[in-house]
Amino acid sequence: MVENRARRDQLGDAAIEVLAGQGGRGLTHRAVDRAAGLPEGTAKNYFPTRDSLLQAAAERCVERYWSELRQAELHTVDQLLALLRQLIDRALTVNRPRVLAYIELHAEASRNPQVQRTLARLTRADLDLHLAAHQAAGLPATRESAAIVTLTINSALTYLLTQEPDVLASYGLDDLDHFLSRLISTTYPHHRR
Repeated sequence: MVENRARRDQLGDAAIEVLAGQGGRGLTHRAVDRAAGLPEGTAKNYFPTRDSLLQAAAERCVERYWSELRQAELHTVDQLLALLRQLIDRALTVNRPRVLAYIELHAEASRNPQVQRTLARLTRADLDLHLAAHQAAGLPATRESAAIVTLTINSALTYLLTQEPDVLASYGLDDLDHFLSRLISTTYPHHRR
């Protein structure tokens, strides 16, 4: 069963790479097999439909992100800010393919109810994790305040991955530490660091 899980993860990671590099239209079983370096037919054996491939990619995207978020020790707002900065930095570098794939999955969800349901489940759980992280950092967090921060960061990531430096500067995204600090202080105006 461990080998089966490892192979499914390998194929999910390959689906992420394909989505990031070729977009939703490029996601085929053959493309995933090639990206994983596996014999043709392997992806179809584990994920028989394109929808199941999309679902595997979505779950793997979020699973890898949650792993990073859960490992963080948070006791202060400064630690939360450092974590958010680290997550953004990684999203723009080593995790760039995963974030690009996640953006592609959101576009796919607008046309595909199954992907929409999968992303909805994962998004609700993501908000729960962010809420817990804010509370662990000592913030008076509610679902609404955690949602504001989460949505703002997700939107910022899209801009950071797709816009030119002058556009980023006009949104304050040229200084991420200041941007994050203002985001937290605006969302939690009565909390002192």
